[in-house]
Amino acid sequence: MLLYNSQVSGNCYKVRLLLAHLGIAYERQELSVSDRSNRPDVLGGLNPALRVPTLVLDDGRSLGESGAIIWYFGEGTRFVPDDPFERAQVLQWMFFEQYDHEPAIAVVRFWLAYSGRPREEFADRLDERVAAGYRALDALERRLEGRAWLVGDGMTLADIALYGYTHVAGEGGFELERYPAIRGWLDRVAAEPGHVPIDA
Repeated sequence: MLLYNSQVSGNCYKVRLLLAHLGIAYERQELSVSDRSNRPDVLGGLNPALRVPTLVLDDGRSLGESGAIIWYFGEGTRFVPDDPFERAQVLQWMFFEQYDHEPAIAVVRFWLAYSGRPREEFADRLDERVAAGYRALDALERRLEGRAWLVGDGMTLADIALYGYTHVAGEGGFELERYPAIRGWLDRVAAEPGHVPIDA
């Protein structure tokens, strides 16, 4: 099994984190997050969006999008609840991550820490994206107040999906000190057996 990966990508990290928890072996091929010139040649026949992560299964079938990949491997494990309502809640938080959280926090982090471009290039959009990131963090904090996990009584795919970029939000200048519930949750995720860091 081959994972087309970018090491600093939180989306790729979600896949690596789940596979680590499940003890599933795979190979990696690294692609740059900033130089995408070879994406059509490498991913053109595998993922129409030309994005990482893209996973190629042993039988040659390919799957893109981090949420789809972790759902594929999470089915039938402790990371996807049996209860239909809780399953829907996991999806709710995964959709929230991709619609509200990732487009703000991941984008600001990329601009400021990994794009290699001057801050001035993003000046007209930065304040709006930062504000959107804090709105997403506010929503996450409200959900986690008085709760150990986002859904149910244990870690699910919702936690894996949202951990990916939340735990590195500081690289985009987001101040997590103001979010005690989030910080406690980040510690719980990192303390789970099988956890691997983003740079592993």
